[in-house]
Order: sequence, then C-alpha cells, then structure tokens
Amino acid sequence: MKMQFNYNQQQSQQQTTKLVMTQQFQQSIQMLHYNSEELTSFINEKSLENPFLEVEDYHQPMVKHADDSDQKMQWINQLPDDHQSLYDYLIEQIHLNYRNTPIRQRMLQLVDYIDSNGYLSVDLSQLATTSDEQLAFLDALTLLQQLEPAGIGARNLQECLLLQIERDHHSPSLAYIVIEEDFADFVNRQWSAIAKKYQVSVKDIQVIYDYVLTLTPHPGNIFQSSKELFIVPDLSVYIEEDAIKLRYNKQSMPQIKFANHYYNEVLQNDQEKETQQFIKEKKNEVQWLEHSLKQRKETILLVGQELIRQQRDFFLLPNHPIKALTMRKVAQNIGVHESTVSRAVNGKYMETPFGIVELKTLFAAKVSDHQEVTTQQIQKQLRKIINDENKQKPLSDQKIANLLQEEGFEVSRRTVAKYRDQLKIPSSSKRRRFE
Repeated sequence: MKMQFNYNQQQSQQQTTKLVMTQQFQQSIQMLHYNSEELTSFINEKSLENPFLEVEDYHQPMVKHADDSDQKMQWINQLPDDHQSLYDYLIEQIHLNYRNTPIRQRMLQLVDYIDSNGYLSVDLSQLATTSDEQLAFLDALTLLQQLEPAGIGARNLQECLLLQIERDHHSPSLAYIVIEEDFADFVNRQWSAIAKKYQVSVKDIQVIYDYVLTLTPHPGNIFQSSKELFIVPDLSVYIEEDAIKLRYNKQSMPQIKFANHYYNEVLQNDQEKETQQFIKEKKNEVQWLEHSLKQRKETILLVGQELIRQQRDFFLLPNHPIKALTMRKVAQNIGVHESTVSRAVNGKYMETPFGIVELKTLFAAKVSDHQEVTTQQIQKQLRKIINDENKQKPLSDQKIANLLQEEGFEVSRRTVAKYRDQLKIPSSSKRRRFE
C-alpha cells in the first residue's frame, strides 16, 4: 500500500518521454496533497482536455455528529448561501431611498471604496479638489453611514462602534460619550480614571465594556460567504465495542471512468496516424489518473490506520487525549517519506462519532525530551485554570506557572505567557472584572 513510483527508465527512451513521466510523477504527488475540493477541480480540468475521461456525479455526504438524528439533515440545508454582496446591498439601499441628485452620485462613488469589512478605505481629501467638495463628500458619507448594517462606512474602529451605539436605544447611558471622549483610556482599561471623570463606579464602566463586546468591529463580514460551508471528510471512524474501524469515504474523491465505447468508435472511424496517436495518449492518461487516485486513497488510508493505532485513547476515552506524535514517526512506521505523510494529511478530515477531526490535529510535539506531555495538554490545563480563577483577582502568569508545576507540568512564566497568547487569552490585568 506504499506509494511507489518507477524512476528507472531505459537508456534508449527519448528525452520527451522522460519529461512526460516527470510531469506525471509531479502531478501524482500534487494529487495526494490536494484536498477533496482541489482534487475535484483538477479532475474536472482534465476531463475538459480529455474526451475519453468521464467524471461520475456523486452526492456530498451529510456531516454526521454523535447524534444519529443529524443523518436526517435535508440536502437543501447543504446548498451554498449565494446571498447578496455588501456592494449590491448598499447600492440597492441608495437607489431605493434617494433621488438622482449630486449627493446620491457621491454616495454611489463612496461605495466603491467600502472594503470587505465595511470600512471606508479612502480619505475624503483624496476624492475632493476643493474644501466645498470635501464637505459635500462628508455629507454623502453621513448619509451612507445611516444605511444597513450599522457601522458601515466607518473610517476607524472608534467611529464604527459609535455608529452602532447611536442606533441602539438600549445601550448603556454613558456608552456613547465614553467611546467618543475616552476611547484610548477605555481600551487600555484605565477605568478608574474614567469612572472618576463621570462620577460613576468602575462596575458601571465594566457594564459598558461588556456591551461593547456585543458590537461588531467588522460590519461587512456578514456578507462574506464561505466557499466551503461544510466539510467532506476523507475518512470515517466508527467504534464497535472497543474496536476502532476505519473506512475511506469515496464521496471525497471524484469517480472517473474511461469512455470505452466512444474510444472504440473513434479508433475505428478515424485511421489518421495523428488521431490514432492522440487517442492512445488520452487513454494512457485516464489509466494513469485511475492509478494515481488509487494510490492516493491507499496512502491516506495507510496514514489514517497508523493515526488510529497511535492515538487509540483519543477515539475511545471521553476526554479525547492526544499523545505526542510526529509525522516522522508515522512515516517510519508505514515505510514512506515524511513529506508523503505531510501531503496525505494536508486539508484532510476524519469523521468520528464525536465530530469532524482534521488529521493534522492528531499530531502533537512533546514539550521536552524529558517530559511526556504535549503542548495541547498544557494549553488545555492552562485554559481550565483561567476559567476557574476568581475574575475579580485573576491569576498572574507566574501563579499559573506555579499551579501547572504542582500538577506535574514543567513550564516557566514565559511559557505560560506564550501559550496564553496563542490561545488569545488576555493578561491578568485585562481579565479582571469589577463586579
């Protein structure tokens, strides 16, 4: 089941033949690297070039979770959401709400400079040659900022938040003025000074902070549709008693076949030497694709089986622990090069009874040679410690390091800070709550 390619060529072969073999070899490697979507695109492109290559239609599998009822998901729920773009949505609102006047023309011009996050990406001075014209563009921007979604057309984060607050009649009473007048101090958590300035408690500023977290810093993001709304897993795992079973999902790979009837028809009816040579080359290409797809499937299965063997506890235990495992070790165990394992897990997923798992996540490096724990294990425990801490007196990185050491994890304060940053957990001063 190992990927094997024949490098040995006869000396009598022509250089052009060697070049073709090299290209095919490279494409075989690339096919292993492709995820299911990329592989489908590649095969479809080949079918456009090869009249004898037929790609069979297949249905995308439903993403199954632990609950069997998920299998009953209707196919219509899997269709991509081809909703309106942000640009079209803004243009439509302008045409519906404003007459054809110079200010509407300026609004339409400004829409061209709204980026995907919903921000205005140009300075008004760049659009205007006179001060009067700049004021006219400012009026147009003011109207543009009244459109949906709230926050659209902002020139910075502060303005984006203010545009959302002013439309919300349920916002905290001081929210607008604090963001307008004391934004830098607010972000830097100089809350005591802000509370003193407005003669309120620090707890009141905490309420404003919690409210601001409900606002969006990127109002245009809701219009960005993802190309992949669901994942097609390459492998499926199911548990029978204590046995872990693995199978390859053929839906993740295009199904191809050779159009033999059409081939024979052309072969019989067109005796031109060039035509005969052309159709034989195309037949060889289909056979090569079939062989490469078979190799790809076998290699992914081989890697998957080794991952299951190495990470047995992950599939059987309720807390799904991942032990230290490298691609090099997997490669050595199955007899392939480390780069082959890397390509085999790139963008590939495994369906399990407890959800979809990316194959890459089943690899984990040891923290050190003398410590049989992984980075993921330490990060998981670090997150638990922070979740359980007293939010009014959050733990410093040194105290967290001490707690981890008491539990057998040899980490320093700097290591805690690094892992905390990777988990996007703020420092103790920014985790403190005043309530």
